[in-house]
Amino acid sequence: MTIRALYSDFIGNFLDCDPNQILGSIVEHDSFAVETLQRDAWLQQIQILKSVLLPFRSCGKIYFEYSIPRMGRRIDVVVLIKHVVFVIEFKVNETKYKTNAIEQVWDYALDLKNFHEPSHHLTIAPILVPTGASSVSVNIATTVHDDGLLIPICASIDNIGKVIELVLELDESHPINLQTWETGRYCPTPTIIEAAQSLYRGHSVADISRNDATAINLDRTSNAIAEIIRQSKEQSRKSIGFVTGVPGAGKTLVGLNVATQHIDNKSDLYSVFLSGNAPLVAVLREALARDKIEREVLAGRKITKGAARSEVKLFIQNVHNFRDEGLIDASQPPIEHVAIFDEAQRAWDVEQTSKFMRQKKGIADFNKSEPEFLISCLDRHQDWAVIVCLVGGGQEINTGEAGISEWLKTLATSFPHWDVHISSDLHETEYAANKAIELFAERDGVHFNDDLHLAVSLRSFRAEKLSSLVKLILDQNEEEARSVLQSIEHQYPIVITRSLIKAKEWIKTQARGSERYGIVVSSQAHRLKPYAIDIKSPVDPVHWFLDNKDDVRSSYYLEDAATEFHVQGLELDWACVVWDGDFRYHSTGWRHYSFVGDRWNKVLKTARQLADIKLKRNAGLGASVKNFVGGLEAQAFAGSVVDKILDPADLLRSD
Repeated sequence: MTIRALYSDFIGNFLDCDPNQILGSIVEHDSFAVETLQRDAWLQQIQILKSVLLPFRSCGKIYFEYSIPRMGRRIDVVVLIKHVVFVIEFKVNETKYKTNAIEQVWDYALDLKNFHEPSHHLTIAPILVPTGASSVSVNIATTVHDDGLLIPICASIDNIGKVIELVLELDESHPINLQTWETGRYCPTPTIIEAAQSLYRGHSVADISRNDATAINLDRTSNAIAEIIRQSKEQSRKSIGFVTGVPGAGKTLVGLNVATQHIDNKSDLYSVFLSGNAPLVAVLREALARDKIEREVLAGRKITKGAARSEVKLFIQNVHNFRDEGLIDASQPPIEHVAIFDEAQRAWDVEQTSKFMRQKKGIADFNKSEPEFLISCLDRHQDWAVIVCLVGGGQEINTGEAGISEWLKTLATSFPHWDVHISSDLHETEYAANKAIELFAERDGVHFNDDLHLAVSLRSFRAEKLSSLVKLILDQNEEEARSVLQSIEHQYPIVITRSLIKAKEWIKTQARGSERYGIVVSSQAHRLKPYAIDIKSPVDPVHWFLDNKDDVRSSYYLEDAATEFHVQGLELDWACVVWDGDFRYHSTGWRHYSFVGDRWNKVLKTARQLADIKLKRNAGLGASVKNFVGGLEAQAFAGSVVDKILDPADLLRSD
């Protein structure tokens, strides 16, 4: 049984144990060097709680430094008493109840509520205790969600005992089974930013993912790729592996895990995570750099922003910069032997790549697709190389994106000496790769490995059926969409209104702690200017996604709206999706409109326009839900019908 705390025991045993013995146990189990300041803080917390918990000697258990996998942090103290989970954050010697500290303890409690299965239906009370603060009036209240999670309570060391007594007077209908709670499954769904930070600190994918091994094969997929890398290096072979998965299965998480696990400067092993998604690269780089600086400061070491950013740039790169570097010297291999390509299906075809090279690089005779050129760069190594392609199905949103078939055709025709590792799921229609796979029918070096497919979504219990709802709406299956919606509406509320003001008010009341919310729109939403939404004034995704509530550039301000190109691959906890007239439902099916001049014009169905409609469908409602929402809670649609709970029929209504 895995104990997530550095120290845990029944409250009675805790009260009877010598404080120094408890402190020794905490220090013994801590994998990090413990400073004197931290030891003193723990000792003070122990002494405070020994006094506070005297009336509850036989009522529960206590846990010091309880690990939060999703956030890569630890709760100071968790106390289980009767029917309540108390999440206590101490700020030793602090004299004020600071907003960021209140959000911190709220985030810890939210993490338990959302991702720790035994805590889903329990009362959770987050408590902030600045040890030098004076007492303030105690307010015990639930949120609008009415899910048992209380609004954070500010307590002093003088009245924390009274706070606990008041909370215990609440409904006792769900008493805690201590063993069930302690051994219960933890099923976190870290955001891509949280995952990158945790992996970059040296954690493995298993540390931050769900622990239900029968349901999730993140570890298995990561191990399969590691084995491909090991064999390729030992046998001086060149290999490429394709990782597929259902929506929300964690393909990018696997890619980041592979990149961080296969970097060893001493043995000259370098790996790089590559993405053509410029906003994603910019946000991840800045998030990792900020986290690096914060950790160094806490450890008492100095580091400049420039140094932190330079270090991160080696780990995460824009695939176009990687490609351009390969143009400088056609004989020089990159320093990396392992390259992970995120959203590999979005690599450009020959036409788009040639056009770019001609117009932007002045290369008139370039005749390779992006997959062919990228493989050729790694092929320059004289010994070994490994490419990992992370593949999403039906997610192309830009003109010229070739799909995964271009990678397969290139391997079959230009790189027959490369070993190819694919899963049988690549045959699924959403990948449009069947004809390309046929080219490998009699080719040596092709290995089918189903461990390269992620079969189960990592989305939280609130949103696990969300992708099905989106698909049913896009497929115009009103009856089944309504059925799925009814099954999730209490966990994942979706409301619809014509008032942007009401939408903003609603979304602010729903978000708790540091849950991030923001406005998202289609990149073709040209007629939202009356609502102060102008897509021609692009957001800065770094500030939009990373800055806090007091920065006007952040998503929290609900002033700047992001499009699918700004936020693809990133997540919001709550999204206000503002719908314009570019994507409409008609009795004959979805229609795409383009605003030209002074009016909306229906896009006719030529071959090229049919492809464009497919891209817009992927970037419309589908992207609004699949890419904009992180899976924690909900979204508000603004600009479609009236103030009400969403009904699929509202979206499937003729114009």
